[in-house]
Amino acid sequence: MKKILEDIRVCDLSHVWFGPWCTRILAALGAEVIKIEPTWGEFIRYNPPLFGDAGLNFLCLNNGKKGMTLDLKNPKGKEIFFELVKKSDVVVNNFMPGTMEKLGIGYDVLKKINPRIIYAQLSGFGSDGPYALRPSFASIGEAYSSFTRLNGDLVDPDGPPRPTTDAFGDLVPGTWAALGIIAALRHRDLTGIGQSIDVSQIEVCTYMVTNSILTYLLTGELPHVIRKKYRTGVGGIFKAKDGYVQVTGARGAQTDRLSKLFGVDHVDDEILKKWIEERTVAEVVELFSKNDLPVAPCNHVYDVVKDPHLQARNFFVEIQDPRIKDKKVLFPDFPIKFSETPSHIDTPSPMLGQHNEEILSNLLGFSKEQVAKLREERVIT
Repeated sequence: MKKILEDIRVCDLSHVWFGPWCTRILAALGAEVIKIEPTWGEFIRYNPPLFGDAGLNFLCLNNGKKGMTLDLKNPKGKEIFFELVKKSDVVVNNFMPGTMEKLGIGYDVLKKINPRIIYAQLSGFGSDGPYALRPSFASIGEAYSSFTRLNGDLVDPDGPPRPTTDAFGDLVPGTWAALGIIAALRHRDLTGIGQSIDVSQIEVCTYMVTNSILTYLLTGELPHVIRKKYRTGVGGIFKAKDGYVQVTGARGAQTDRLSKLFGVDHVDDEILKKWIEERTVAEVVELFSKNDLPVAPCNHVYDVVKDPHLQARNFFVEIQDPRIKDKKVLFPDFPIKFSETPSHIDTPSPMLGQHNEEILSNLLGFSKEQVAKLREERVIT
């Protein structure tokens, strides 16, 4: 079966998390993603812990891609990039706004070379505005958008803001960037015209707290105040004998079933707390599930990787990586299952410059001698 983006080629100039997550999604959907790094390799490649020539984060964010090195400040490197753009559909970068233009490879230049190109500029604050040139990372997007403060309010409104895990301030904007690219490709399919896409980290993060923003604008109250004022049903995180469980949103018919289960007229959180703390996580989950009540164990990562439901759904895929010989490398597979265009990644992240010769020779028609000369001149590694 073909993958949905099988005919799409992406020039991926992005680095760290934001951009690589976006292009990882495109790779899972079948696009040929050519990750172009400077000749010394991108920053996150060397973040420890290291496995061979790559750090753990690099392995996570760049599997399914082809690896190429290119000195874009070298005129020959720039010419090679232009030739790649002619044969590509998408260019992705998450440099500081203006960097691509300084290199002479901004959208105004690239669209003349290939009018059908989709050019995605990913950045912290967007391509214009008073803060456009401020540096940003995931934690900046989360904090600026109020996400970190709202997260803290869930625990203690008078306490400190609380960060998230796994760079959500990069992963969520990266996912939206992939959606924007796919939408632009759809427009190009209909019109033949490419376009530029401006994806702002703080704007995506802010978009994700729309409900909290509207809560404040329409009521004048902060979200945690409204939740407390209009709380319905019972639920929360409760400590069991051997861990924690999440009971969520028991209301309406669910509250009736809960009351019947406990043999009382009305169940409140205090009753739940006392009952759960006398039982194991497994006992709570089994009984609640049997009674159609929403419940989940508060898993750790070592629980998730051996979860029988996820295993039955074939959610984890093993990828062979020559750099990791003594450990099984299980990756969460693409989370959407298509009946006609299955999407997944089955190749590891590339070694530095691993596909230089393949791309230069097979795609761009360079001879072995020309490739060797480029390597000698440090245009590539």
